[in-house]
Amino acid sequence: MSIWKRKPLNLLLAEASETEKGLKRTLTAWSLIALGIGAIIGAGLFVRTAMAASQNAGPSVTIAFVVAAIGCALAGLCYAELSSSIPISGSAYTYTYATMGEFLAWIIGWDLILEYAVGAATVGIAWSEYLNNLLVNVLHMSPIPYELSHSPFQTSPDGLQHGMINLPALFIVGAISLLLIKGIQESAFVNGIIVIVKVAIVVMIIAIGWGFINPSNHEPYIPPSSVFTDSHGIDHSFGGFWGIIGAAGTVFFAFIGFDAVSTAAQETKNPKRNMPIGILGSLAICTLLYILFAHVLTGVATVEDFRGEGGEASVAFAIQKYMTGYQWLANFVTVAILAGFSSVILVMLLGQSRVFYAMGKDGLLPKAFSDLHSKYQTPYKANLVILVIVGLFAAFVPGDIVGDMTSIGTLFAFVLVCVAVIILRKKEPDMKREFKTPFVPLIPILGVIACLLMMVGLGWTNWLRLFAWMGIGVIIYFIYGIKNSRLNNGDK
Repeated sequence: MSIWKRKPLNLLLAEASETEKGLKRTLTAWSLIALGIGAIIGAGLFVRTAMAASQNAGPSVTIAFVVAAIGCALAGLCYAELSSSIPISGSAYTYTYATMGEFLAWIIGWDLILEYAVGAATVGIAWSEYLNNLLVNVLHMSPIPYELSHSPFQTSPDGLQHGMINLPALFIVGAISLLLIKGIQESAFVNGIIVIVKVAIVVMIIAIGWGFINPSNHEPYIPPSSVFTDSHGIDHSFGGFWGIIGAAGTVFFAFIGFDAVSTAAQETKNPKRNMPIGILGSLAICTLLYILFAHVLTGVATVEDFRGEGGEASVAFAIQKYMTGYQWLANFVTVAILAGFSSVILVMLLGQSRVFYAMGKDGLLPKAFSDLHSKYQTPYKANLVILVIVGLFAAFVPGDIVGDMTSIGTLFAFVLVCVAVIILRKKEPDMKREFKTPFVPLIPILGVIACLLMMVGLGWTNWLRLFAWMGIGVIIYFIYGIKNSRLNNGDK
């Protein structure tokens, strides 16, 4: 038995040819850009922008979006090479299994829970915030009591109310998990409408909000370096270089999902040309929208707003408080964001179930994780376990904590993907690659540096959470995974 045993490439490629036959090359560069924009614009923008401005960077959160986009672009080019070379489910988990061995594959698979499962919890908590905003400001009803819509670690801005459990977040996670078990999928038509609506929201807020910018809110644009202590008693670097880097790690959540572009490499016409256009083009357009959006949001409302009452449902709050005559826009934003968040949760839970399914088939998790429902043909046992994990995070952990855990987990996955490209180039130089990352090893090394820098910016508390999470994963691997690994037991 060896913890460094690699899954043979010929076995992976055989699985790919069996399970993914019939893929036609139909996607153009513009198709990939549209796919990327749909995947990128999501919950992070409408929630994490205000959080990064209040805790880390102030108005210079716009610069943080540029830093995060550069890291994504470098990692995205590496993702594109691996997804075109090893076109099979499992994402970074599968790539690591083929290049760095079983133990690191387990680590990345365990880490992906932080990207998908904890990410879904983060969006569920944001969904809860906007649901209360919908009840109060759109439907003119009483909000769900603070105690029942916030975690036990949260206290209201006035200090009079304490959370107990976030029931709305638990509800939406549970409802979508049950939908996934039944196998109900979004139709392309409905998903397309949601994408159009998300982009329209961003454009409208930029266009209308520009006239409500108060220049004094942008002074100084890069605040002087200081320390901000949040409501949980955690210190954050605010202002200056490290404030921007910390904000980059926070708003990085807004870019999660962009690697969906790279997974379409096998269905792309002329991937050598169109993959970099799709990845860099979608990132460039979204980054421009993000910068303009952040500039408007931090110009309309103040940092103090986002540290207080405006910390929840921040976009709707800014519109309602400062943009006189545009209550309809706040209402539209609230309803549309709720729909958009629901689709994001669905995609994240779906992605998590596929990683669990792949790990169950490999024996690193119990075989039950790869069991399909006799009627619905979905990995229902994996979905139920995911429901418990995500539900607990959504119900009992504050949104800023789980959001940062998602970011640091995803950044760690990106680091391993960048390293995997370098290793695979040396170990399998003759392997067929539909797309090649340019300037190897320079691009992967720069990707590693950029991602590690953002991880550092997220602070020691998130590193501590990451190490604790990974420690639990290592224990499970040596107690269960290595003993039941199909590869290590000769069951190929």
